[in-house]
Amino acid sequence: MAAFSPLPQPQEHGGAAASGGGRLEITAETKGGGAWWRQAVAALIDEEEATTQLCFAFPMILTNVSYYAITLVSVMFAGHLGDLHLAGATLANSWGTVTGFALMVGLSGALETLCGQAYGARLYKMLGIYLQSSIIISIFFSILVSVSWYFSEPILIWLHQEPQVATMAALYLQCLIPGLYAYALLQCTLRFLQTQTVVIPLVVCSVVPLFIHVGLAYVTVHVFGLGFKGAALSASVSIWISFIMLAIYVKHSHKFRYTWKGFTAEALHHVIPCMKLAVPSAVMVCLEYWAFEILVLLAGLLPNSELNTSLIAMCVNTESIAYMVTYGFSATVSTRVSNEIGARNLEKAKNAVSVTLKLAVFLGVTIVLLLAFGHDLWAKLFSKSDDIIRAFASMTPLLTVSIVLDSAQGVLSGVSRGCGWQHLAAWTNLVAFYVIGMPLALLFTFKLGFQAKGLWMGLICGLFCQSCTLLLITLRANWTRMQISDGHGRSDAPVLDGH
Repeated sequence: MAAFSPLPQPQEHGGAAASGGGRLEITAETKGGGAWWRQAVAALIDEEEATTQLCFAFPMILTNVSYYAITLVSVMFAGHLGDLHLAGATLANSWGTVTGFALMVGLSGALETLCGQAYGARLYKMLGIYLQSSIIISIFFSILVSVSWYFSEPILIWLHQEPQVATMAALYLQCLIPGLYAYALLQCTLRFLQTQTVVIPLVVCSVVPLFIHVGLAYVTVHVFGLGFKGAALSASVSIWISFIMLAIYVKHSHKFRYTWKGFTAEALHHVIPCMKLAVPSAVMVCLEYWAFEILVLLAGLLPNSELNTSLIAMCVNTESIAYMVTYGFSATVSTRVSNEIGARNLEKAKNAVSVTLKLAVFLGVTIVLLLAFGHDLWAKLFSKSDDIIRAFASMTPLLTVSIVLDSAQGVLSGVSRGCGWQHLAAWTNLVAFYVIGMPLALLFTFKLGFQAKGLWMGLICGLFCQSCTLLLITLRANWTRMQISDGHGRSDAPVLDGH
């Protein structure tokens, strides 16, 4: 029997390694003489590594889905107040995601590199310092974003949104501003726990606020009579509840006694180095989010714009839901790679990448098969229009290709965050989507007359170039450990060739 623990845990005065209910502890049986199918699986994939990754990925998937559902529930409550309210909340949620929430996710990506590698190198004190540096950066950008949200009405009107819808969306965003700050803090704390393979508390601190949110949204909208504003405010309160739960857990849990030493001015000295990773990480995330939103806007320029916009929006939402599965594996490989590179275990890091790619593509293909045989049932969840259902069926083959490519690039992006290659991934996304993907989408759609299919064909070209480039970077780049100090100027960070 082989017990797996990603890295030796910090010990106190030579005592036993700390353990607890929140830390991932996986035991895998590897007795010989197993069934033929078990031997076949073992030849295809590292079974122990795969088991570990699955047990890490599924809690991360559940956590991501729960946070996604919090904002979605608020939109649903707003939508029941009227069509204008639904349009305003939907526009606000979309605009808030691409300009704020996605940015906070990207900025926290620096911690996947710094905290992950520091944990692998056993420089435990640095995790708390990096967390504080990242929080300072995220709060700074949150202030900038909150100003743009407060004055979002003229921006949305300038983007040719209906004035009444833009007014409602601006009101919704203003009430969502407190939640933006909570989300910034939440994402940083989440990465802090993730890089230490502490995942079960993340599930608890996301699922519980989700259930609270359903009741809270009803009370604020209908009981307190806040209506449309109440839907947005309830989302803000629920996100704050989630962050406070995580903060209390980190403060009082014994397992963080080495990685969280309290607030310190030393974090200020690491803001600039942290920002050098945070900004490219945010850019790589936002560029991809924006590409999908641009497709929806371009669909509005097509003949029969209502049908085409609905069709592309359905495809984008389907792709987003499928990516939630990929996100779990992206977080997994980022953690595994950064931990192992920090510990100088390059071969283990590369094996983790291989296993994660196989798992993510397998699950991506599974989603594709479900979509291929059930696309009509899926489309009926979005619309009762026969025209839209038929159009979605014709888009399904293209959608399945993009889902598989998105699964691969999601894992490779996680590798980039774990290795500290965010700048390379940012340039890759810029070229893949805006130099190759979008121009081809315009060519296929408006010049060659492929209509909505042309938009998605251009996206597929961008995803293909992105995946191939990230794979080439993963195979050919030097796998190096970041220059990580223990806080007293001592550092041992040799360049480790990974060829």
